[in-house]
Amino acid sequence: MAQAAPAHQQEPVPLDPRSAPVPRYGQASLSDLLPAVVSAQGVEGLTTALELEPADRVCVFLVDGLGWEALRAHPEEAPFLTSLLPSSLNGTGAPLTAGFPSTTATSLASVGTGMPPGRHGLPGYTVRDPETSRLMNQLRWQPWTDPHVWQPYPTVFQTADAAGIAASQVSAPHFEHTPLTRIALSGGTFHGVLSAEERMDRAAGCLAAADRALVYTYYAELDSNGHRYGMNSDAWRGQLMYVDRLAQRLAEQLPPRSALYVTADHGMVDVPSTAEARFDVDEDWELNAGLALLGGEGRMRHLYAVPGAARDVHSVWREVLAGQAWVASREEALELGWFGPVVDERVRARVGDVVAAMTGDAAVVATEREPKESALIGMHGSATPAEQFVPLLEVRT
Repeated sequence: MAQAAPAHQQEPVPLDPRSAPVPRYGQASLSDLLPAVVSAQGVEGLTTALELEPADRVCVFLVDGLGWEALRAHPEEAPFLTSLLPSSLNGTGAPLTAGFPSTTATSLASVGTGMPPGRHGLPGYTVRDPETSRLMNQLRWQPWTDPHVWQPYPTVFQTADAAGIAASQVSAPHFEHTPLTRIALSGGTFHGVLSAEERMDRAAGCLAAADRALVYTYYAELDSNGHRYGMNSDAWRGQLMYVDRLAQRLAEQLPPRSALYVTADHGMVDVPSTAEARFDVDEDWELNAGLALLGGEGRMRHLYAVPGAARDVHSVWREVLAGQAWVASREEALELGWFGPVVDERVRARVGDVVAAMTGDAAVVATEREPKESALIGMHGSATPAEQFVPLLEVRT
C-alpha cells in the first residue's frame, strides 16, 4: 500500500499584537515598587495599587539581569534566593513585571521615577530623538542631550529625601555622575563603593544610620556575563552563585525594623547562533527596505520609517517575522498600553513608527550597524515571561 503524502506544512501566521502580554502597570510592575515602599513610610502623593507592609528602613537590591524564570531554574546555584521565592510580591510567590521594553535604561528609570516608560520617556535601549532625528542611546547617553529635558520628573529618592527619609544609593563609583543616574536614581546621598561585598556592608550601614531610610544598591555583572557567555555558561552560573552570597550577606546585616527587597530590571533569553534565530537587517533587503533608523535592540525593535513608508515597513516585518514577533504600529502599541496607560506627548515620537517584539528565542540583529550587540548570546527587551518577570524577594527584621 502506498504511503499517504505528508500533510501540507502551513506558512506561519503573523501574530496579533493584542496577544502580547502587557506589563502590570499600576499594580505589580517595577514602576510601582518605590511608590509602594515610600507610601508605606508615610510619604504622600505617589499612587499605586501595590501595597507593601510598612518598614522604617528599606533597601532595594537590584541585580541586573536576574530574571524570575532563570532564578527558579537554578536552585542549586542560588539556595538563599530560592528559599525566598515564596516571599515574592507580598508573599504571593509571584513575580513583578519589568515594563516594556524589558531593558536596563527603561527599567532603572521606571524604578527610580516610579513611572512607566510612557511617562518618564526612556522607551528603549536606543530611540529616535525627535529634535535631531538621530538615534539616542539611553544607557550610554550618546549623543548628548540635556538629561532633565529628556526626563523632567523628580525621582522617588528626591521625593523621599524631601519628606525626611534618608535616601541613599550605593553603587560602583563610575555611576555617580552618569546622566541615567541623575534623572533616574538621584536624591539623597550617593556612596561610590567598588567592591560588591563592601557595597552590601555600606547599604546595611546606611539603613542603620537613620530612623527612616531608603537605600538602593545595584550589581551589574550577572547581566554582562549572560550577554557575553549565555545563561548556559559556567560564567553566568558562577555569577548567580556570587549574587546569592551577596544577598545573604546583606540580609544578615539588616538592622531592626528593616525590609530588604531583591529585584531585577529584566530577565534574559539565550539566542542561538543560527540563521533561523537571527534575522540580520543588514543582510535582508526586505527588512531594511523603507527604514530610516533601526532602534531598540535584538529582542525589541523600534523601526523608524522614511516618510510615507511606515505602512509598508509594518506589513513586511509582520510577514517576514510571522510567528516570531508581535509587530505593531506605533498607534497600536500605545493603544494596547505596552509603554503604560499614559504616554506623554513628548514621548510619543520617540517610539518607533513600527514596534517589533520577539517571541521564542529569535532576535533581529544588525551585524554591520551593531557588530558588538549582534554578537551577544544573551539578549532581552521583549514581552516574554523570561524577560518580563522579575522577583520581588523580601527579608524583614
